[in-house]
Amino acid sequence: MTSETPLSELSFSVSGRVSRPVAEVYEAVADPAQLSRYFTTGGARGRLEPGAEVSWDFHDFPGRFPVTVVDAAPPHRIVIEWGGEAVTGDRGVTTTTFEFEAIDGDTRTLVTITESAWLPTVEGAANAFDNCEGWTGMLAALKVWVEHGINLREGYYA
Repeated sequence: MTSETPLSELSFSVSGRVSRPVAEVYEAVADPAQLSRYFTTGGARGRLEPGAEVSWDFHDFPGRFPVTVVDAAPPHRIVIEWGGEAVTGDRGVTTTTFEFEAIDGDTRTLVTITESAWLPTVEGAANAFDNCEGWTGMLAALKVWVEHGINLREGYYA
């Protein structure tokens, strides 16, 4: 891509390393009971598996967010779609991909979260930046939860 190629959508990726085997880290994201302990402060309903319609609730953003699981390949990948504003396409959703890679002989896991489908506009960029901040916080909370059993978000937003 050259600097003269028009930008058609915004996307971002965030990554972090968790000192646990890939299957354990994957399960901490796929399992709604665990996800509710460190990320979805208002609770998660439904396991992240192909074709599932689940919901997430956050105390800092009240209201249920419907989430559709597009694909899942345990313990390496989960792809979801969920609502967004200022997004490409006519369905009003972004695509978020969680990738889990075993590293260091499967004693650690590299987690990469990529979200795409934001319009290359001021509103699209603002929404993408907000979600990038949220996914970065999720990675930090995931690490602390899986490695130490601590809910990093408890009392953080309310």
